[in-house]
Amino acid sequence: MRKPFQKPAFKKAYGKFDRPPPPRKTGPQNDTERMLAYNPENDLIYGAHPVAAALQNDKRKVIKLWATENGVLRLREEIGDLKIEPELVHPRLLDHLLKSKDAVHQGMILEAKTLRQPNLDQIERDGVVVVLDQVTDPHNVGAIMRSAVAFGATAIVTTTRGAAETNGAFFKAASGAYEGLPYVTVTNLARALDELKSYGFTTIGLDSDAEQNIDEVKISRPLALVLGAEGKGLRQLTRETCDIVARLDMPGKIKSLNVSIAAAVSLYALRGK
Repeated sequence: MRKPFQKPAFKKAYGKFDRPPPPRKTGPQNDTERMLAYNPENDLIYGAHPVAAALQNDKRKVIKLWATENGVLRLREEIGDLKIEPELVHPRLLDHLLKSKDAVHQGMILEAKTLRQPNLDQIERDGVVVVLDQVTDPHNVGAIMRSAVAFGATAIVTTTRGAAETNGAFFKAASGAYEGLPYVTVTNLARALDELKSYGFTTIGLDSDAEQNIDEVKISRPLALVLGAEGKGLRQLTRETCDIVARLDMPGKIKSLNVSIAAAVSLYALRGK
């Protein structure tokens, strides 16, 4: 009697019926990938103003600059000699590197080491400091940094967790402001506010429901302007820790603004205090 057919048992180790798995792909696999390879732990900065500011920052260690011919011409017109030899590429390769249709690279992308940032006790104890309570949108935080530099703020303070990622969109929105403004991260915002108070800062929380108008607040520098997250506003403990909670006086029907716009208006309102 013929025995029924049985499928051969495959062994875990390479045996008679086994084939070794194909080799894993590690690292760049073609000329384009090799040319565009970068260390993900480094900053990837794109856009004319952010790249130019990073190249002019002596504290920045630049690794690689990819640029189109027009991008190189624009950089040299703006800052003169470049401290790194650019690698000329087609605009489509820059699009491929960023993997985003919304990213406007303006013909240049820079890879650079991350900047070392000071601790809270190392910032200037004068002027205005902007404190962010879990503001997570990199476009908003970048825009806030740009306004902070425009109005002469001395630092940005944010949380280690629940903060915006410092990515290409962040640097693009900051338009070069990140290169010259201290960006301090703290683990506990309430304790950081108390520490700022110990240095003589008056802490002002911005809240659309506050009774006081920010124009009517009588204070003197140094000041810490505290802004809450998009939609949620200030957390309760943050609000309770602030010396003053104030609002922007808006005569229209809408009583709240995007956090980056609110930051710019508030910094303008505080400029003479």
